[in-house]
Amino acid sequence: MPTPTTTLALGPDWLDPEWLISTFGLLGILAIVFAESGLLIGFFLPGDSLLFTAGLLTADGQYITYPLWLVCLLITLAAIAGDQVGYAFGRKVGPSLFRRPNSRLFKQENVVKAHEFFEKYGARSIVLARFVPIVRTFTPIVAGVSRMNYRTFVIYNVIGGVLWGTGVTVLGYFLGQIPFVKEHIELILIAIVAISVVPIAIELLRARIAAKRGTTAAERAAAEQAIRETRQHYGKH
Repeated sequence: MPTPTTTLALGPDWLDPEWLISTFGLLGILAIVFAESGLLIGFFLPGDSLLFTAGLLTADGQYITYPLWLVCLLITLAAIAGDQVGYAFGRKVGPSLFRRPNSRLFKQENVVKAHEFFEKYGARSIVLARFVPIVRTFTPIVAGVSRMNYRTFVIYNVIGGVLWGTGVTVLGYFLGQIPFVKEHIELILIAIVAISVVPIAIELLRARIAAKRGTTAAERAAAEQAIRETRQHYGKH
């Protein structure tokens, strides 16, 4: 019998990757990956750390007894399916998404950031967003709102789903067999979480610096103007 690992609590149990996997198993992983990949309410769920832990526990045979290839295949399919649903939702909702009021689970600024990310990287954003928390949830939705060519979206969605879903899981699987990693799993998970939130931390730092310079109001006005221009742009289609 494998010895259970003891991870350092990084937040509530329902956001701890090992607790989620030990409680809900592979089906729980697939549900979370699907939700985080394309449902508006999934942006706060653990993504990279969950996949890494899934690979690690697959190597241990702890909680996950399926072969690695099957785990990777199912996770990748869940990620691809999630983005497909997000794209379809964006096409259906259209520009009204940019008029949706803020709530506890929805912030207009998240949509704006995803839109800026999409505008900056184009079709590549579907792949790159996979590795950026929060942005990966909203980018396929924004792609749908923008009515991105469906065939192009599917191609990039599959590429991104494979690189993220399989890549991070395989990384956890092989690193999980290294004695140092197994003995310091709590530190490894902290590092994974830290790396995954670096983009968010950078944005917060930039906002704080801007506030000290007195440019926050101007940036907010610019963001609001961007939303208005986006509404006008989509309103013509």
